[in-house]
Amino acid sequence: MYEAFLEFTTSLAKEVGEIHLSYFRGDNLGIDTKSNIYDVVTRADKESEEYIASKVLAQFPDHKILGEEGGYRGNESADYVWVVDPLDGTNNYSQGLPVFCVSIALQYKGETIVGVVYAPYLDELYTASKGGGAFLQSRMCEKKQLAVSKKQELNVSVLGTGFPYDKDVNPDNNSENLARILPNIRGVRRMGAAAYDICCVASGFLDGYWEQCLQIWDVCAANLILQEAGGVVYYYKENRGISEIVGNEQIVSEIRKYVR
Repeated sequence: MYEAFLEFTTSLAKEVGEIHLSYFRGDNLGIDTKSNIYDVVTRADKESEEYIASKVLAQFPDHKILGEEGGYRGNESADYVWVVDPLDGTNNYSQGLPVFCVSIALQYKGETIVGVVYAPYLDELYTASKGGGAFLQSRMCEKKQLAVSKKQELNVSVLGTGFPYDKDVNPDNNSENLARILPNIRGVRRMGAAAYDICCVASGFLDGYWEQCLQIWDVCAANLILQEAGGVVYYYKENRGISEIVGNEQIVSEIRKYVR
């Protein structure tokens, strides 16, 4: 039903990946900060979002875009809204670490119908459409359908998490959650890119994930990929942006005992 949108989004994400790689580990990153010293932006973030916006509005002039760097643009009354994180994992990217991605989602009347996350250095392409399943394609494998981990116990589970940008001034910074849950799990990983973390849960590479103070562009595409892979999303805070726990239903229930 959404094949044309998915094909367009997939091609666009791959093109943006080339922008990422053209600056990666180079001397022309143009690093700057936004809300505070921890909130980094690079030339690749800005150029990638402008590229996405130009391509989307050229192809779909009646649509609207919500991007991390540029906010809303396009038709204000549009039913179709593209939700874009042009470079998720900017801190990793600016340090020369290879875990970063572009995240592009399309919503229709508030429902996400297409989601694509592409990690170009890793060459991992995650795609999903509403009702059409979720898939991974990479240099390591042909296109394969995704399914979340079937683990039921935390003590054999490896989870992902992250920390908010205001961690230095707000004591509600996820450290207490981590201290509570850490003795009860096999391990924890901090990838540094929420969209990629969630896709790792969709793939079964991680068994679950939680993070607070996220934004819609961080999770919109990846949440659809996760749900199409059989995962669930639970929102656990109302006053700290988007705060969510993801995984299979049982693991999410177990994580909720420690994360609040």
